[in-house]
Amino acid sequence: MEELEGKVAIVTGGGSGIGKGAALKLAEHGAKIAIVDRDSQRAERAREEIERMGGEALALEADVASEASVRSAIEQAVLRWGRLDVVFANAGINGTWTPIEHLTEEDWDSTININLKGTFLTLKHAIPHLKRQGGGSVIFTSSVNGNRIFSNIGASAYSTSKAGQTALMQMAALELAEHRIRVNAICPGAIRTNIGENTNRTPEAEEAQIPVEYPDGAIPLTHGPGTPEQVAELVLFLASPRSSLITGTKVYIDGAESLLIG
Repeated sequence: MEELEGKVAIVTGGGSGIGKGAALKLAEHGAKIAIVDRDSQRAERAREEIERMGGEALALEADVASEASVRSAIEQAVLRWGRLDVVFANAGINGTWTPIEHLTEEDWDSTININLKGTFLTLKHAIPHLKRQGGGSVIFTSSVNGNRIFSNIGASAYSTSKAGQTALMQMAALELAEHRIRVNAICPGAIRTNIGENTNRTPEAEEAQIPVEYPDGAIPLTHGPGTPEQVAELVLFLASPRSSLITGTKVYIDGAESLLIG
């Protein structure tokens, strides 16, 4: 029997990149997957891919920055399968990267609302269902930025949102431990995804950038970016009983990239 057989997982931002890679991996190991994405077509394509491989999935369009939207998506997944066991709060954007004096209130709010508020809302509305099930695993997608790396000039809103996620993770891990709900955060470095499509790096950020000298090969372990599939293996581990004593933990997955300048 697959290790997640009969379990139900929600993956936000599940239509592409790390989210899609994790959705496919969890489905491969027996979980039923609710794919939550603000792009309904991406969610549908991921659902179809899971079903082609013999899995079961549900595509849900939602904006993680909207409480009503998040609550509805989670309720639809629970209504479909009657339970919730794994939550991968992965949806996020890079947003606008620019020096603080040029960062608008709107750009700050957009990044914080999607990355941090969206993670909070996903966790908040999943908790009652996880408690009812008698436990579960919650995984946040944070980043090396805001946790080990602070040299990306212009990334203040992004890094703040990612640091906030790990603080929320640690608070939640202790609060929910008595309910056997584990909460952890993965901190990827450079991964081949399409997140660059929602990055607005301004000319001011380029001008203010402080050069960082790397040795040959920016990522010591691989000399290139990681893949969503590699991150998916970590998500599977944290979702599975194999990590049953791990909670309140940041796990870096970056091939030692952040240790060069951390």
